[in-house]
Amino acid sequence: MAKRIGKAATYFLLTCIGYIYLEPIFQMISKALMSPADVINPSIEWLARNPTLNNFKVAAGVLKIPGSLINSIGFSALLALLQTLVAAMTGYGLSRFRFRGRNFWFVMILLAFILPTALLMIPRLIIFILAQQGTGLQFLGTPIPQVLMAVLGQGVNSTILILICWNFFNLVPYSLDEAAMIDGAGPLQTFYHIAVKLSVSTVLIVFLFAFVWNWNETYQTSTFLGGTMDLLPAKLSVFDSQFEGIANAGVGSTSSFKINEAYKMAATLISIAPLLVLYGFVQKQFIQGIENTGITGE
Repeated sequence: MAKRIGKAATYFLLTCIGYIYLEPIFQMISKALMSPADVINPSIEWLARNPTLNNFKVAAGVLKIPGSLINSIGFSALLALLQTLVAAMTGYGLSRFRFRGRNFWFVMILLAFILPTALLMIPRLIIFILAQQGTGLQFLGTPIPQVLMAVLGQGVNSTILILICWNFFNLVPYSLDEAAMIDGAGPLQTFYHIAVKLSVSTVLIVFLFAFVWNWNETYQTSTFLGGTMDLLPAKLSVFDSQFEGIANAGVGSTSSFKINEAYKMAATLISIAPLLVLYGFVQKQFIQGIENTGITGE
């Protein structure tokens, strides 16, 4: 009897926690399906009387879908791939090799995590401005600055990704590396055949984190890219002004085209939909990666 009560209490607690996380999404979906009349009707809170998908059509037009969607997926995936590669190699190097200055660089990595992004933005911007003036190449207004930062371990939250890889590689028995070296494998071969192949789930976790963080990053991206590339999160951040611009241009002269919560919620759903779809496809591997992180030690 006690076990049943405990089990029921556990499910009740998990249901409450799940509702806290899911309620905003349900509210967002409900609002996105409402007509303008439903939005201003105080008696309607959840279920729309006249549900419509026109809100998504209008929001997609303001967000410049599919161009901004394709740009966002490609840009975030590129930075995530680079960050994953660099994090894996850096974490492996810190875990397996002993060299002069190792502790110093480890402290520098931690310091890069402690310092806020806004504090580092001005020095980084100055560096790229000077590099642009010195080389005559165009850096600002292109993806080059963020690509270079990802390659140099200075991407969005790269420190966390490095620490995840470092912690996992510390759990991989060093005897496997020794066995590979006895068979004639070099450092890169050992890294690929031993470390990477044992950490596929961890690499997937790192990639997912990097992809989501780069997708949601607007401050750094707007600073370096400006308005040279249409990205979905950036378009969402200026959705109100973009919407008013379209309305003032005469695209929607009727009252039904005035901005309301339904259009905003539809735009937000469009913005997070790729992340939800991505997680839906890899959730099993993601959960296995979290669970298996600590079972590789000797």
